[in-house]
Amino acid sequence: MCTENKMRLEKSPQRVTPYVMQPPRALLPYLFFLLFCALATAHAEEQRVLNLLCWTEYVPSSVIEKFTQHTGARVVVENYNSNEQMLGMLRAKPAHYDLVQPSQAYVEGLIQSHGLEPLDAAHIPNRANLDRRYRHLQHDPEEKYSVPWMAGTVGIAVNSDVVTEPIHTWADVFSGKYAGRIVTVNDQREMVAWALASLGQPITHVEDKALAMTEPVLRRWLDQIAVFDSDNPHTAMAEGKAVIGIMWSGEAALLWQQDHKFQYILPKEGAHMFLDSLAIPAGAPHKELAEEFINDCLDPEISVLISKAYPYTNPNLVARRLLTPEQLANPASYPPNDGGLHPLSNIGNDTKTVDQFVRHIRESLGH
Repeated sequence: MCTENKMRLEKSPQRVTPYVMQPPRALLPYLFFLLFCALATAHAEEQRVLNLLCWTEYVPSSVIEKFTQHTGARVVVENYNSNEQMLGMLRAKPAHYDLVQPSQAYVEGLIQSHGLEPLDAAHIPNRANLDRRYRHLQHDPEEKYSVPWMAGTVGIAVNSDVVTEPIHTWADVFSGKYAGRIVTVNDQREMVAWALASLGQPITHVEDKALAMTEPVLRRWLDQIAVFDSDNPHTAMAEGKAVIGIMWSGEAALLWQQDHKFQYILPKEGAHMFLDSLAIPAGAPHKELAEEFINDCLDPEISVLISKAYPYTNPNLVARRLLTPEQLANPASYPPNDGGLHPLSNIGNDTKTVDQFVRHIRESLGH
């Protein structure tokens, strides 16, 4: 080799092969075990999510926070403002939601269409806290698919400082004196029920003939409404945008808490009594976690939090014993006379047909 080439080789950097320490073979099974546990834990944490589909303004954030503290699970909430919207959301995302809050007629419909998972009673021992009046009801007589959340009525809220004449009926609301100052829930099925009651017809009968009878009534009434709001109908009255309204009893109860000038009236023709429940949709990915949430909400101290935030009629008898005298005296939360109250179910057309019927009238009126 020539001297020049030798010098080049001597100046070239030497390649050093790095030494990688290999674990002893005896440790390999242990390391694989640790890796498996880490992956399993990460997967379990990913699964601790409860997808809750519920009515707007119905599940207090404090209840969700306590459930997260208790279980470590994250609660993802989506809202709806009518049972019809709820059904549409369930169809749009099958096997996605873990819990839903249907009213009793819709519980019955979901049971008939195999849309709910059966509950494991052993996972819900707090069901024993419920008032017997809210158990084994017609929509779910075996209590196999649903657990009561809150009950209530749909009635008339009145600002008695402005509305001085007596209000006794649905028709009194729409006499024409309050046109443009009325707020109502934005619920097509409810509107048909008011019209049927005013005509002396059963509010559950929605055959074609019954719907046809309500059309001229609804045309007169709906054109007088200033605000359609199912989320917070009490707000329009609290802010003075409306002086009379038809709303959920819990919304009227909030008005009474604010000022006793806001009265709550159940019309003499009768009113809709509702019971909203917790139920698990078919194919729910986290069924046991959903049952844990149901059981937590039936704990009396948790149930009282629900009543405090949303003062409907609490079907939890043990929780009701913890309410204050002022809460129990609220005439919207606990009406003094519950005669003439009827559950809202359908004989005849389904809810979709009724919804389309009212929407057609509203569109023709420009609503």
